[in-house]
Amino acid sequence: MAIETINVPDIGGAEGVDVIEISIAVGDTITVDQEVMVLESDKASMDIPSPKGGVVKTILVKEGDKVSEGTPMLELDIEGAAETAPVTASEPASSAPATASSSAELAVVIPDIGGAEDVDVIEICVAVGDTISEGDSIAVLESDKASMDIPSPADGKVVSISLKEGEKASEGTAVLVLATQGDAPEVPAPAAQASSAVTPTPSVREIPVPDIGGAEGVDVIEVCVAVGDTVAEGDSLVVLESDKASMEIPAPASGKVTALTIKVGDKASQGDVIGQMEVVAAAEPTATKAASVPQATSNVPAASNASQVATPAVSSVIGTEVVVSSSDVYAGPAVRKLARQLGVDLTEVKGTGTRNRVSFEDVHGFVHSVMKARAADGGITSGSGIPPVPEVDYAKFGEIELVKMSKIKQLTAEAMTRNWLNIPRVTQFDDADITDVEAFRKGMKAEAEKSGVKLTPMPFIIKAAATALQMHPSFNVAMHNDGEHIIQKKFIHIAVAVDTPRGLMVPVIQNVDQKGIYQIAKELIELAGKARDGKLKPAEMQGGCFTISSLGPIGGTGFTPMVSTTEAGILGVSKASMQPVWDGSAFQPRMMLPLSLSYDHRAVNGSDAGKFLTYLSTVMGDVRRLLL
Repeated sequence: MAIETINVPDIGGAEGVDVIEISIAVGDTITVDQEVMVLESDKASMDIPSPKGGVVKTILVKEGDKVSEGTPMLELDIEGAAETAPVTASEPASSAPATASSSAELAVVIPDIGGAEDVDVIEICVAVGDTISEGDSIAVLESDKASMDIPSPADGKVVSISLKEGEKASEGTAVLVLATQGDAPEVPAPAAQASSAVTPTPSVREIPVPDIGGAEGVDVIEVCVAVGDTVAEGDSLVVLESDKASMEIPAPASGKVTALTIKVGDKASQGDVIGQMEVVAAAEPTATKAASVPQATSNVPAASNASQVATPAVSSVIGTEVVVSSSDVYAGPAVRKLARQLGVDLTEVKGTGTRNRVSFEDVHGFVHSVMKARAADGGITSGSGIPPVPEVDYAKFGEIELVKMSKIKQLTAEAMTRNWLNIPRVTQFDDADITDVEAFRKGMKAEAEKSGVKLTPMPFIIKAAATALQMHPSFNVAMHNDGEHIIQKKFIHIAVAVDTPRGLMVPVIQNVDQKGIYQIAKELIELAGKARDGKLKPAEMQGGCFTISSLGPIGGTGFTPMVSTTEAGILGVSKASMQPVWDGSAFQPRMMLPLSLSYDHRAVNGSDAGKFLTYLSTVMGDVRRLLL
């Protein structure tokens, strides 16, 4: 067998996504594509499948953690694979070669933890003298992205413990010595090098600013190291901040910082030298390295065992926490970035982690407490001038139940409030005569079904909206945050609101102006299905130019939909009905569709909105105009 770490796959570029459900347990046998966990971002819930089958040995995340693409989520015993790795705490002792002894001491070390280095030991789960079973947790580690239970590789009695809470550990660090009954595994000794090996020599190299997306003259807002500091490859050296993003500049290699040529307040661009570092480069030995020699572990002191375990090279997928030397606050770079974005002074935040480490939850909790105190003190929150809603004890009127809102519903509520407060919205109404279009659609249904397409009225509405945006580009805009510019969009992506069990979700169909009715219909059905199944990726809900919200068969003759701050307008579609329409000499039965156009009056004036809605109604009444 072979233990393999399974990482979070591509989740559309989302970062720090909440783990809301773990669907498996240690010991479960899972198959390829079986759901192992559910993630929830601010826009979608995502079911994460396993890319391989096997037995779950360790689950590296828990509900409430935040993960990103590449975060280790579990360890699998891949069935049928050959076992070649040395015995560690994540592998059963029965998989290792046996020795002749019927009783032996097994030195247990930290297994593969995804390349993470110096991870905090937050709990030791056993004591000297305890009798434990294979799979029992012996220690718990916590990185900046996950908590990991370290299991015992075998049954036995704890002889000694060499690791303490508060220490840092990496792959191969000694944990404890276990007295086992029966065969004990062998632990390979380190490979001996030939005596002719050349001593590693240091070299000094400059540290340039890497590619930062073409930004020029970006502000240096933090220097994370000092001259003389020893850093690992990937550690943050400085933090840059443009008008759109914060960027941490990592160390290009491991070594010692020998010079810094940049300071807080300077400006930097790609290629600028920010300092120098001394890098130790090992020369190739002139003779071949000697092979590792297996060695029995009986009576090996636990304290020296860490240096005797060969650690396989693995790619780092868990970010190493960087503690900024210029501050006494113990926090990682991601937490510091969040604090900068929220304007929080970390010296005022009480850390709840190991050795008072400040976490994301600590920063959010601090902001919540400050805002709550401000509301209670002045009756005004966030400078908006809106008094808070008084609390009401509904229980005194009868039986109640407090129901927790899903994260999507919470974020939808926040977005609606933000949109309501920031956008001066106006809504105009009209009825579109869709009699002819409906006759055409019904006549094409059978042919569409042969092509695997379910032809509903919505693809025609989407195509008509795209055509209207082409003819009236003043609606294909968004307000810039500076309040002095309007962003004119050169693409046409249409968003469609979809009601799901998790709440309202809005997938986006891209480049609608370049697609036909059949292709739009196929994509709409696919995206709506993903939304209802919780499989929409964040990238599939971004970039919309114009939104359509349809009540469809629910009913109603009109409503006032909310405009998003990233768009200029939204079309509300109500239930179509047969109405008598005067043709100049008599009333004729016509299928009329009520339309409600809401728009941001900062970006669009009433005259342009009237022309847009009139054109849209005309196009929806004559399918031939979609070809013009």
